Amino acid sequence: MYSLNYKVTTSTCDSEGRLKLYSALQMMQDCSEMWIETEPGVKRYFETENMAQLLATRQVEIVRVPQFKEELTVTTSVYGMKPMFGFRNTFIYDAQGRPCYKTWSMGAFVDKQTGKLKRVDAATIDSMHMDPQLDMDYRDRRIMLPKEGGRTLAPIPVMKADIDYNRHVNNANYVRMAMELLPDDYPVAGMRMEYRVPAKLGDTLTPTLYELEDATIVALHIGDDVSTIVEFTK
Repeated sequence: MYSLNYKVTTSTCDSEGRLKLYSALQMMQDCSEMWIETEPGVKRYFETENMAQLLATRQVEIVRVPQFKEELTVTTSVYGMKPMFGFRNTFIYDAQGRPCYKTWSMGAFVDKQTGKLKRVDAATIDSMHMDPQLDMDYRDRRIMLPKEGGRTLAPIPVMKADIDYNRHVNNANYVRMAMELLPDDYPVAGMRMEYRVPAKLGDTLTPTLYELEDATIVALHIGDDVSTIVEFTK
C-alpha cells in the first residue's frame, strides 16, 4: 500500500467550497502513479521492457464530498495482477480515517512504442506485494451504451493542457469534459469510466449524452470510434 496526504485547497474546490470530483481523481491518479516506487523490481522491469500501465476502467463510489481545508489521506493498493492487466483500490479518507471516496480500477499494460498490450512475465507478477481487496460496491467494468435516445452535443477540441506525459488526454480530463455537460444541480453519487481509444492533441471529441432514470452517460467519440465513456449515477 502507498499513501499521500492532501489538503482541500482553493484550487481544488468548486464554487460551494466542496472538493471537485476532477481534483479528487487527480489525487487518486498521483497516488497510484507514485505506488510503483514501492515496487522497485516492477519499476525496473517496466523501464527495461519500455512498458507503461494505462487506465482502462475506473469505478468511483462517493461516500461524502470533503470541504475546503479538510485534511485527506489517499491510499492505493494492488489486489490483483494478470499478465496484461492489474487491479487496484484507491480510497480517499478524511482526518478521522473514514472513507470519502472508494474506487477500484483496472490498468492495461502496453508497449510504449507500439501502444499495444504487452504481457508481464510470471516472475515479476510473483515478486509483487498484493493487498486485500477492499470493501465497496463492485460493478461491471464494461458500460453498455443505450441503442437509442442519445443527443449529440457540440464537439470538444483537445487542448495542450489536456495532455499528460503519455502524450494523450489525461484520464481526469475526460471526466472534467463530461461533467460540463451535466446540469448544475446534478447529484453525482457514483461514477464509472471506460477508456477505449486514447485521444491526442489535435483530436476532437464529440459527446453523445444519454439521460436515463438514475444515471447519465456521456460517450466521447473520435470520429466513428468511442474514445471514452463516463457514467454518472445519482
